Amino acid sequence: MNQIAHVKGLLWPLSSHAEPYRGLAGRRPEGGGVLVGRPVATATATTAAVTVVLADSQPAIRHGVRSVLERSGGISVVGEAATTDEVIAETSRCRPHVLVLDPGMDESSGMRVIAQVLRLRPETGVLVFSSVDDDKVITSALQAGARGYLFKRADADRIVRGIQAVAAGEAIVDKSIANRLGTLICPATGQYYYPFPQLTNRERDVLERIAAGKSNAAIARELVLASKTVSNRVSVIFAKLGVADRSQAIVLARDAGLGQG
Repeated sequence: MNQIAHVKGLLWPLSSHAEPYRGLAGRRPEGGGVLVGRPVATATATTAAVTVVLADSQPAIRHGVRSVLERSGGISVVGEAATTDEVIAETSRCRPHVLVLDPGMDESSGMRVIAQVLRLRPETGVLVFSSVDDDKVITSALQAGARGYLFKRADADRIVRGIQAVAAGEAIVDKSIANRLGTLICPATGQYYYPFPQLTNRERDVLERIAAGKSNAAIARELVLASKTVSNRVSVIFAKLGVADRSQAIVLARDAGLGQG
């Protein structure tokens, strides 16, 4: 049984690096899987090999995936990374079509790394390759801008097809994830998931006001907080979102639908 599903459109607001779609009417592609909506427009090579950077803290995992890709033809591994710092450096140096990333590779926030990569190289598609099957982690990765999420139990054919799909601008997830997309997209209330689930409720209150263009002083007055408290929360928010300053945070939040009311 095919264990992955193509999802060319997602209901929840994504980051500016992943185009959100609202329609769920789809068709079933050849070989199984679930296709939804239309693909994200992306420049990919049609004759040249798809280039890939492999990012995982375990050398054995990187070696195994590299071996699979080298045997597949049409995919070239141009770099490897074992830490989040190396991910940024190798992605900037190699400019790959696809970054295959385990976001839990070290103590840094994997979602922050995804955001940083896409800010530096928006043309690179991120495919999460992880052993973690957790709804919040999966949702956070997709909302951070990852185009795909496959589990490390995936066989060689699924890994290759996943990379090809992401390089083509499609979104792809393991079939077990696709089977519960409705739960991931909407909670029992029927409302959309908050676009940045890595934030606490108090941090969300601050971000929503930042997106509306309000100053720290104004936010402090509205939330009845000390200015220092608001300043500290703003710093934490920037770190979690992987942005450098207020203007980047505003762009990211507004792209996700905040600050529009």
